[in-house]
Amino acid sequence: MVANYLVVIFAIGLINGAFAESCQNPQVEAVSFTSLDATVVTHIAYITEFTLKCDNPMPENYALYAEVEGKSLTAARIGENKYQVSWTEEPAKARSGVHEVHILDEEGWASLRRARRSNPEAAVAPLLAIQLNHPGSYSGPWVNSEVLATVLSLLIAYTALRNKSKILA
Repeated sequence: MVANYLVVIFAIGLINGAFAESCQNPQVEAVSFTSLDATVVTHIAYITEFTLKCDNPMPENYALYAEVEGKSLTAARIGENKYQVSWTEEPAKARSGVHEVHILDEEGWASLRRARRSNPEAAVAPLLAIQLNHPGSYSGPWVNSEVLATVLSLLIAYTALRNKSKILA
């Protein structure tokens, strides 16, 4: 009877150990994309896809989480050891430059949430960090073509009327 309980406890310990296993010596290859034309979209999209390789074998459903500038995100699994993190911002709030994407495993994510309960500014060392460079978004020309055409037509009309009055006078 006691042996059965010990076997069950041992089995639960093995399962928990397998699920709580973290990535040893993470290596990442990342590709990033951003929306560049703010004239045709209502939000700027940021997307980073990465492949994670570890020295130890990873569990099949290895969950990863991301944090970008205080925003909590989930890393979506899109293939074997391949993940994607994406978010959007309004063009007025989107800033150009490097955005640091912190990737955390379940253990790191739980540590971050515990630390944030007592201090909202707390930070936890991420499993890895990916840098996403956003060069900025094109918001259109400084002067719209309609305004430029109106100004030019008024200038031409003024010049024509002025020259007409000089010729007739």
